[in-house]
Amino acid sequence: MVVSVLEEMRIRSLGVIDDAVVELSRGFTAVTGETGAGKTMVVTSLGLLLGGRADPALVRMGARSAVVEGRLAVDPASPVALRAEEAGAELDDGTLLISRTLSAEGRSRAHLGGRSVPVGLLGELADDLVAVHGQTDQQGLLRPARQRQALDRYAGDAVAAPLAKYADAYRRLRAVAAELDELTTRARERAQEADLLRFGLDEVAAVEPLPGEDAELAAEAERLGHAESLASAATAAHAALAGNPEDPEGIDAATLVAGAHRAVEAARSHDPALAALADRIGEIGILLSDVAGELAGYASDLDADPLRLAAVEERRAALTQLTRKYGPDIAEVLAWAERGAARLGELDGDDERIEELTAERDALRAELGGLAQALSDARAEAAERFAEAVTAELAELAMPHARVTFSIRQTEAADADGGIDVGGRAVAYGPHGADEVELLLAPHPGAVPRPIAKGASGGELSRVMLAVEVVFAGSAPVPTYLFDEVDAGVGGKAAVEVGRRLARLARTAQVVVVTHLPQVAAFADRHLVVEKTHEGSVTRSGVQAMEGEDRIRELSRMLAGQEDSELARAHAEELLATARGASGGGA
Repeated sequence: MVVSVLEEMRIRSLGVIDDAVVELSRGFTAVTGETGAGKTMVVTSLGLLLGGRADPALVRMGARSAVVEGRLAVDPASPVALRAEEAGAELDDGTLLISRTLSAEGRSRAHLGGRSVPVGLLGELADDLVAVHGQTDQQGLLRPARQRQALDRYAGDAVAAPLAKYADAYRRLRAVAAELDELTTRARERAQEADLLRFGLDEVAAVEPLPGEDAELAAEAERLGHAESLASAATAAHAALAGNPEDPEGIDAATLVAGAHRAVEAARSHDPALAALADRIGEIGILLSDVAGELAGYASDLDADPLRLAAVEERRAALTQLTRKYGPDIAEVLAWAERGAARLGELDGDDERIEELTAERDALRAELGGLAQALSDARAEAAERFAEAVTAELAELAMPHARVTFSIRQTEAADADGGIDVGGRAVAYGPHGADEVELLLAPHPGAVPRPIAKGASGGELSRVMLAVEVVFAGSAPVPTYLFDEVDAGVGGKAAVEVGRRLARLARTAQVVVVTHLPQVAAFADRHLVVEKTHEGSVTRSGVQAMEGEDRIRELSRMLAGQEDSELARAHAEELLATARGASGGGA
């Protein structure tokens, strides 16, 4: 059952098409017309509807913009319908409208179900809607990378599961290898930094500075350097306060204050105010006595010790060496030492980190080797089935002796340390495994299998690609297949078989084929002809469905270039009869 089908496209101002409606059927629709009539614009239009690149050169000369609108019948439960509804699109009784507008200035807009959406959303839906195959796609399948992707897609979960595990391990290995490379590349810089830190920390440890020691030693050095003048000042001050024993006639402050205290003490009982003053004078006397005692002690303790001064200056010099290199004062020096020790721990830990990363890298390489082997085995098994299925299809496409095989091989790593072990060999690897996959064709018995790009003619290559698509249709079907002249280079009996295979594919999917071959068009359920007017444009009436006599005339034109040739008409009728017999009707 076809869960979604493109029912109609309206194309305006695109290339040679002025305004045309293309009505499609659920089965096999063939699109034909004279060379240059614009039938390839059908492919281009569908590409635009599905998020393809918008080229402003496609806008018809003189028009401000080109518009392509499509009506799609969808199953409301299909992924396409659900994704469209998530984007705010509305379905009208199982119908989804898509439109794409392209301005001559290059601006592009997309609408889905009546809502403006990013063009990228149309591209997301394309994977679930249609497979487009034209000459450019055919060329793409000639690349080994695309062939590997095709094989992986055909294999399904058998490859997808180990490939997902491989991809996770590969990404982790890349991250580990990058970190390891950075650490090892910077090893010399880190070693130099570590040596400088060790030297500095050893210098600080050798001095063993204490917090605030620099300020304390500066004060002590100042005191020791002026010991004599300090002692003289303290002695003179003491004599002024408490008297000088060598000058009994001298007057000192303590004696004068004592005399003042005696004078007011005698009269304090007569006035409370004087009593208060007497108490204060007594306090002054006590304070003078204390200060004088401290001055005497200071003078006696003060020692002009040259040895101590030398020791202090030597210690200060050692501290100055540190503050000149590591901080403005000892507090900052100690802070630098703390930071330096932590950084040195990190640098020393890098060696351990390198060992850890090296071990992890080796473990990941071993794991990748096992996963790459599992991938290779799964691909080999799928390749055998795939090749047999394609070979069987080729037998029905007039290539009965052709045989398709896959070459799955690995390349020896240029550097053993840069590869992974697969089957006991160090091989190169990448994000998709270690396999190089290539599709080979032996067109006849005894022929050496060669890459399809070299081993097949144009017609053979088209049939190989068609056979590949038919096989894909059975393993990973999409609702619609669009073939743009993939039958190029094919003729005669082979062309009939191409039409037969397309008709068979149309039993389970919508198939739209742009073709120049009457043998192919005869098998179509619906035959559309694109015709230009005398002015060189395709108008609304320029896309016609051919039925009955009209269809025979178009097939005659395609066969002989003459619509009224009796011989061509007979051949056209024979083709239609052959197609009806092969498909059970519908032609």
